[in-house]
Amino acid sequence: MGSLPHVVEDCFGLLKLYSDGSISRNPEVPCPTPLLNDDSVLYKDLLFDANRNLHLRLYKPSSSTSLEKLPILFYFHGGGFCFGSRTFPHFHNLCVRLTTAFNMLVVAPDHRLAPEHRLPAASDDACFALKWLQGQAAMHGKNVEDVDTWLTGVDFDRVFVLGDSSGGNLAHHLAVKLKAGSMELAPVRVRGYVLVAPFFGGSVRTKSELEQPCEAFWNLEMYD
Repeated sequence: MGSLPHVVEDCFGLLKLYSDGSISRNPEVPCPTPLLNDDSVLYKDLLFDANRNLHLRLYKPSSSTSLEKLPILFYFHGGGFCFGSRTFPHFHNLCVRLTTAFNMLVVAPDHRLAPEHRLPAASDDACFALKWLQGQAAMHGKNVEDVDTWLTGVDFDRVFVLGDSSGGNLAHHLAVKLKAGSMELAPVRVRGYVLVAPFFGGSVRTKSELEQPCEAFWNLEMYD
């Protein structure tokens, strides 16, 4: 008889990869924190890609009587491409704060997670999310009944993309793919990209990787 599958990768006890290729995930949400629901922001979930069963969460200021000309901010969460969801409390709370601080419609899409879905799946899904917005914008003024009511008055010409950690990596690749002006997304126009502590890695060490000492928690072995 062959040997039983054994763990070959263990990431914080949250995700384990076994020698036979199987994967187990801890159902507990990391970084547990109370949900920020102070009635300043309304939010709801939508399916944006039925083929991949991908959802996003929309946030809008509850004080806004009209969404006319409200700019749009896409937020891509971190998690090393392996973790995270729009439903995680710390990501949700950040989106609430962004909505309130900047008086914008915030869109927080999920993406498929590795290692079940290897890169570039996450990058593809980020692009699908923006394409979904393009579809909503294209129907605006034509088939109003097919446009989500929260998108009937927003400013599709003022869209911004923000990502942190691996989400910053996704924002970077979107910027490279769509280029300045993002004409491929017309009538949607991305005005800027914000990369917050973006995560990048590769087969060749960068200068900072070679020079910086390894930390106990964040280290090159874990990144690899």
